[in-house]
Amino acid sequence: MHQRAQRHLLARLIAAQICLHACMAGTRMAAPLLALKMGYSPLAVGVLLALFSLTQVFLALPAGRFTDRHGLVRPVGFAVIASVVGVGFAVLFPVYPVLCVSALMSGGATGAAVIALQRHAGRIAQNPTDLKRVFSWLATGPAISNFLGPFAAGLLIDYAGSAAGDLVGYRVAFLLMALLPLGTWFLVRSSGMSESSQPSTVAKSARAWDLLRQPMMRRLMLVNISLASCWDVHTFVVPVLGHERGLSASVIGTILGAFAVAAAVVRVLMPLFASRLKEHVVLVCAMVSTATLFALYPLMHSAWAMGLCSVLLGLALGSVQPMIMSTLHQITPEARLGEAIGIRLMAMNASSVLMPMLFGAVGATVGVSVVFWVVGATVGAGARPAWHLRAPPHGGLTNRKTDE
Repeated sequence: MHQRAQRHLLARLIAAQICLHACMAGTRMAAPLLALKMGYSPLAVGVLLALFSLTQVFLALPAGRFTDRHGLVRPVGFAVIASVVGVGFAVLFPVYPVLCVSALMSGGATGAAVIALQRHAGRIAQNPTDLKRVFSWLATGPAISNFLGPFAAGLLIDYAGSAAGDLVGYRVAFLLMALLPLGTWFLVRSSGMSESSQPSTVAKSARAWDLLRQPMMRRLMLVNISLASCWDVHTFVVPVLGHERGLSASVIGTILGAFAVAAAVVRVLMPLFASRLKEHVVLVCAMVSTATLFALYPLMHSAWAMGLCSVLLGLALGSVQPMIMSTLHQITPEARLGEAIGIRLMAMNASSVLMPMLFGAVGATVGVSVVFWVVGATVGAGARPAWHLRAPPHGGLTNRKTDE
């Protein structure tokens, strides 16, 4: 594939991901606010938030296999339908049970579409450097949509309502979120993203868990889960630490925002140095840096110190996903890339569902600082498996078709 055509296709994939992910991100912000407005407890809101990840735990693996069989367009089409219908329900019936359905459908749809988009992005790469560059750019999509979706929904909630207590603002916000996935369909359907060869079929006797019998895959999943849990730790613990230190909500939000901005910045810069980056080196550096910052974070009492730690942590953790996805595509047979991506997504969402509850229980018992230290020690110990990911890659890239 020519470089110009590759850039054009990658831009469409990023934009398609932003449209669908922004739908979920905006709904994930608006739905809990509406639930609180209607008088539901924080526990009910926590359950509602968990539903956005819960569906992906169970759908990721089947969605990966479906993507291996059918390519890009059909899985994304089904995801768009599920998102539009699911969030559309909230427009018509803005009540808690329907919000739960919207969370399940939009969360599951986004996860399924991400698998298809990531798999297709890997197919347009011609070598390991291309993989790092492609997935660094692709990883900017969620960062953009995590800002765009909530920001647009928040503006509509505040300014589209005609009176205090009116649901018009929420309905309009949900309507915009329901329309965004249509942009995804337009970008995917009109770009000629059909695969140049027939999708490979996997033997019916093959099981997804067979992939985990490979030592490289087990190491990669272990590293990915340990680093992914650090995002959850930071999101969960920083507000608690900030509250203990008497910081205002806006300052705490700024600290968390600095983390997100740093993660996005490093992903934008990584393509410039893709040819010099080695996946296992970046992952080891990220794990060691994260362990060090987690050890120091609870000792920081000023907002500026916590903000600096947040920025450094964002730089470290923001570099992880492109390296993980690049390695995954190199060690996985091309015919089973969708399954491998599905296993990764399933594990990450299971962690997102379970970890906050575990962190809450540990933090309530021994203090939130201990959560930082324990997770930091665990991530530091995982640096050794990450170093062994330097083994010569095989699988995905070795089976590339020359006409792609």
